[in-house]
Formats: sequence, structure tokens, C-alpha cells
Amino acid sequence: MTMDTTTTPRSIIELKDVRKSYGKVTALHGIDATIREGEFFSLLGPSGCGKTTLLRLIAGFDEPTSGSIEIDGKPMAGISANRRPTNMVFQSYAIFPHLSVAENVGYGLVPKRMPKAEIAAEVDKALRMVDLSGYGDRGAHELSGGQRQRVALARALVMRPKVVLLDEPLSALDKKLREQMQVELRALQQSIGITFILVTHDQEEAMIMSDRIAVMFDGHIAQLDSPQALYRHPVSERVASFIGVMNFLPATAKAAGEGELALDIAALGAVTLPVAAVPEGISPAKVTKIGVRPEMLTVLFDDSDHAERVTEGVVVSTSYYGDMTYYSIVLDGAEKPVTISMRNTAGRAVAPVGARLRIGWGAESIVLFS
Repeated sequence: MTMDTTTTPRSIIELKDVRKSYGKVTALHGIDATIREGEFFSLLGPSGCGKTTLLRLIAGFDEPTSGSIEIDGKPMAGISANRRPTNMVFQSYAIFPHLSVAENVGYGLVPKRMPKAEIAAEVDKALRMVDLSGYGDRGAHELSGGQRQRVALARALVMRPKVVLLDEPLSALDKKLREQMQVELRALQQSIGITFILVTHDQEEAMIMSDRIAVMFDGHIAQLDSPQALYRHPVSERVASFIGVMNFLPATAKAAGEGELALDIAALGAVTLPVAAVPEGISPAKVTKIGVRPEMLTVLFDDSDHAERVTEGVVVSTSYYGDMTYYSIVLDGAEKPVTISMRNTAGRAVAPVGARLRIGWGAESIVLFS
């Protein structure tokens, strides 16, 4: 099931002023958020930001100091983890090495006193969901890292939860397998339509897999938005720096006509923007810097190449990635180098260190900060 983009799905989880303290240390400061039914939602942030604490509160492994958590319209205060409509996939997978794959997946069904044939049918169904049909008799010790991750996921899905909680489940995998599992996990979530909540510190992972992302710092949600909105319209310099790469340049606001904002940007010069381009909460007169993503700056290799606006700079370093080259370039009038990403095309050589290049840019690519 893919999410209906024409209507907003109903909420499955409501977090209202959720706070959590451990003695004198406050881990969460008044978290407010709505998580929608059937969406892939990520809690993203650096270590110690509170994302895992929040996941544990949703799971019922801990209770908030204050505030409330509702799941499917029901308050969760005093409801233990095993009675909540959630199931968690842990970072370590928590696979029992002495049990078979089928026994691991069906472990949570045993206390329900279901007939063995019914348990076997549910296990087979869960294994088909994660593309492990026929693996039921294998020993857990015979599995690869990716297969262990799928078994852990099948064990969560077999309980038919309304919400699956994922605590950095891909962190133990190598890069190639991790990227493969990101795509597979997202496709699985879309096909079954269950709400997934992922905790991760990996920005690319969150961007690839999520419908919406809550970026967290110091126990606060700094911004909750779609991946596209977070990348294109970060609300603060800290969010912009955490999501991808952002170049920052000092800027001075000047008087302009009605509905316009005039800026003098270091290395880029004067530009006039509509006041509507100023993010909510920032006074136009208090804009002090701008941000521009590496792909929004373009190296103009040929004299015939044109751009809306052009400046110049000198290459101080290059990083070649095969499909892309990242240039570090000091623009005329700037103190620090900016990063520019360029796709490598047939016949285009990588510009050497020390080369002086023309750099194209456009006013619409600018993000404003105070």
C-alpha cells in the first residue's frame, strides 16, 4: 500500500509535550508530534539527541516523566510494552542462536497458545513477506547479516503490530548490503502499509527511506518535515548543516522596494529576492548569511557555458568519486572555500588544484538564515 498523497492519513501516534528526565539530566524537552498511519517516519539526529529515548517511550520500555503518548487513539500511560500494538526490531536483532529461523519468528506467538499448525502458517506468511520462504528450518547461526535482519523483521511482523519500531537495524551491515536493505525495507513497508518508525543517525538513510523526518538536537525536534522540505528549506543553520552539505556565506540585508529584500552576499555580490523567500520566523532585516547546496553551484568549464549569475574562484582541492567530483573552491571575496559537486561526463577532465574557474549560480538556489 502506498500512501495517498491527495488526503492526509489519520494519525496513529500522538506525542503531546513528552518529557523525559533521568535525575538532573533532561533527555527530552516537550516533544510534540503526530505520526500518521501507514507512513515511514524517521527520528534523525546525532548521538545523545534523544531519538532512542523517544523510541523506547513509544515502545513502552520506559515511561515519560510528563506528557502523553497515544497509539491508535488510546493513551499508553501504564500500558506495558507487551500490551502495546507495537513491535521493535533491535540494532542487535536479538536472534536466538539455538533456535531455527521458524522458531525465532514464531517465538512471540507461543505464549498466545495458538495451535502449532496456525503458528506455522503465520510464520510462513511472515517469512514470505521478507523474502525468506524456505528458510524456516535453517539454524540462526547459518544466516548472513542481511538474513538475520530479515528474520528480526519477520518476528516483528508476525505479531501483526500497528507500528513497527526500528532501532538502527541496518547499522551492523556493510555499506553495499545496507544500501540494498534500505531499498528493500522501504518497499516492504509500502507493500504492507504498516507504520514504521526508524531511529538513525545516518542522514542519507533517513532521506532515502522516509515519508517524513523529525530532526532532533539536544532533546528537541528542530524540524519535522518531508525529506525534500528538509533539504530545500531547512529552518536553521544547524538543520542545514546536518542534512547533506551546505555552503554558508555572510550576507548583509539592505533596503529594497516593497515586497523585496536586497542582499549583498560575500563572493556572490548583490541580489534582490522576494520577501516571501525569507523563512517564517526570520525578520528580513536580520538575515546575516545565506546557504547554497554544492549542486546549486556550477563550474562553467567552457567559455560558451552560461548561467544566471557568474563569479570566479580558485580550486584548492578535489575529491573524485567516479560519477561525481567534489571541488573545494575559494571564491573571490570569500574567506573560506565552498564545495561544488559536478557530475563527470564523457570527455570532461577534472580541473586541477590551482585552476581558476568561472562559477555559475542562481538566486532561487539561495536559502536565508539569521
